[in-house]
Amino acid sequence: MTNEVFVNRLALFLPNPPVDNGQMEEILGRINGQPSRSRKLILRSNGIKTRYYVLDPDGGPPRYDNAGLTAAAVRGLTGEGFSLEQLQLLCCGTSTPDQLLPSHGVMVHGLLGCGPLEVVSTAGVCMSGLAALKYGYLAVRSGETGTAVATGSEVASTFMQAKAFAPESSAKLAALAQRPEIAFDHEFLRWMLSDGAGAALLGAHPGRPGHSLRIDWIESLSYAHEHPACMYAGAEKAPDGRLIGWRELPDLEQAVRRSVFAIHQDVRLLNEQIVHTAIETALAEVVRRRGLAPDQVDWFLPHMSSEFFREPLAAGLERIGFALPMERWYTNLAATGNIGSAALYAMLAGLLDSGRLRRGHRLLVMIPESGRFAVGYVHLTVV
Repeated sequence: MTNEVFVNRLALFLPNPPVDNGQMEEILGRINGQPSRSRKLILRSNGIKTRYYVLDPDGGPPRYDNAGLTAAAVRGLTGEGFSLEQLQLLCCGTSTPDQLLPSHGVMVHGLLGCGPLEVVSTAGVCMSGLAALKYGYLAVRSGETGTAVATGSEVASTFMQAKAFAPESSAKLAALAQRPEIAFDHEFLRWMLSDGAGAALLGAHPGRPGHSLRIDWIESLSYAHEHPACMYAGAEKAPDGRLIGWRELPDLEQAVRRSVFAIHQDVRLLNEQIVHTAIETALAEVVRRRGLAPDQVDWFLPHMSSEFFREPLAAGLERIGFALPMERWYTNLAATGNIGSAALYAMLAGLLDSGRLRRGHRLLVMIPESGRFAVGYVHLTVV
């Protein structure tokens, strides 16, 4: 016999005051001391109005690290009916841990100071937050644990500082003017990625008071066997598509000069594959497997890296016969920026706080990841 699993609380922690489009470059810094000639073009495409950074706007050291952000989000779950002493399982996902070792999860546990308890760290890109949720979901569903917390968190701004980038080339800027999609490399990511942490409290019974979200199922599919890496950091991409990790490079100083430690995106591959993989391949399979129909989805929560993808995603849904009207879409990308593995938690928290959910509403969350192409879907029901 298996348990039902409920998301009984959600918490979101966003560091420092929001940063608007005009403030970004002063905080992140100017590459080669020059203002970016591509920033405004990129911002027009991505639709983001504000985002959050751990960076001190006055130039001091960062005010938070990733573990600290995540611990703050977990503490946001506490209150009537739940304390950290009741926690049995902590699952933490991130793309951007503070260090290579120890794992992100145990660093968060150390800051929380509770336990002993089981700790799991999940890696990857945006899907790492979903993987943490699925581990917690399966543990509660199986009866292995009674209370679990799953998190997703990112500190991307420290990757996006000017010191991590080689100077822009005039050839790149000329190409950008002719083909805006070229902006979807590390320069695009620089004006899109944001910092923050989200957390979900999972249990085998609905919480009180207010709405809980029953997790009906979680599907997670990787297509790495079909594609080379698309989004990466700490590596260079060889002509044959192989990633050459920073430890293989003969000169680390040269690696820094070549922006190896910045986050990169293979624009051509992204544009060719993300909608086809996430919608026409993965969602079509999930719909078939789960017997899902469009009228069984009251809210569609797509994690979009940019508003650039809204219309292509809608077109992909139509091609598989699963069209969902825009009034049933929910995303808070414009306000939070792209917070990667935390976006799952941010969207659920935002929709729950909006007051628009009613008992019986069914939610479908989509979390695509372009690291080497994977996608996850979560189906939930408001109870």
